[in-house]
Amino acid sequence: MGKKNYLIEGVSGTGKTSVCHELIRRGYAAINGDRELAYQGDPTTGGKIEDFGPGTLSPQMIHEQHMWDVDKVRQLAANQDDDATFFCGGSRNFEQFIDVFDEVFILDVDVETLNQRLDNRDDDDWGKRQSERDLILRLHATKEDVPQNGIVIDATQPLVRVVDEILSHIRA
Repeated sequence: MGKKNYLIEGVSGTGKTSVCHELIRRGYAAINGDRELAYQGDPTTGGKIEDFGPGTLSPQMIHEQHMWDVDKVRQLAANQDDDATFFCGGSRNFEQFIDVFDEVFILDVDVETLNQRLDNRDDDDWGKRQSERDLILRLHATKEDVPQNGIVIDATQPLVRVVDEILSHIRA
């Protein structure tokens, strides 16, 4: 989709979906990876795993199996129709396609902001149940599931400023 491709990452609750919507609103090509590219897959083989229904898998298993379709990511990134394309969301297999991105942006917030955002989610959204929140807070503390080499963006700022900061880096 883009001559330049960018990944917007971060743990649940840092604002990836909101950034995606704001980029689209501003006329940029942006993909909500959690909705358009994600599936539950085997972390070793990448093969798709059948949905066992609500409550059958632990939050840790759901998290570990949250994959993006590597071929689709590569196909979209190879398309040169737009000057820039933003892939927004998180996946556990990002190492298999991170090479297609010109830059990676990591959204980060403090624990208080993260808890407030999780509190404001709908009852059926990821992170609303205590076991999911516990996992998110652990991942926030350890940063173990986000790329280590990226530009960290303070996502506690108003959304417009967060997106402005991301765009300032790609214009430089």
